[in-house]
Amino acid sequence: MNILFRRDIENLSLNKSLEKDIRHALEKIGEMYALKNAEVSITLTNDAQIHEINKNYRHVDKPTDVISFALQESVEPLITDGPAINMLGDIIISVERARIQASDYGHSLRRELVFLTVHGMLHLLGYDHQEENERHEMEEEQRRIMKILGISRNAKEEDKVVTAEGK
Repeated sequence: MNILFRRDIENLSLNKSLEKDIRHALEKIGEMYALKNAEVSITLTNDAQIHEINKNYRHVDKPTDVISFALQESVEPLITDGPAINMLGDIIISVERARIQASDYGHSLRRELVFLTVHGMLHLLGYDHQEENERHEMEEEQRRIMKILGISRNAKEEDKVVTAEGK
């Protein structure tokens, strides 16, 4: 799976190991869902930027933790003779909001960022939580993936994402 990774703001400080954990979570989901020729874009930003996106696209005038834009849901022009890539969409995460939530929930920033990545990716794959049965199904899948990644709800900063080699 191809992962396009970017930081939306210049002064966003984030440990390189956290970026690696986010990438690993996306790669693991790619393996689990057989997304070999897929592409996903992930953007790390702050509350001000995600607030603006939330206001403009969702008409919700406040910051949020994660927003996903699934390309599969929109009508895209047919491209012929192009690369055979399944463009899943974009995930935008507010690192600022993730830090606040990690503190509020009593777990690590690593756990919160990986969880938000998993949540956003599941939205790109068609999961939703508008209806009670959808919410239950999505929550179960989130728990399953977090367990495979080796990250518990009580994960502290020293907890590590399990690598593909199982180390």
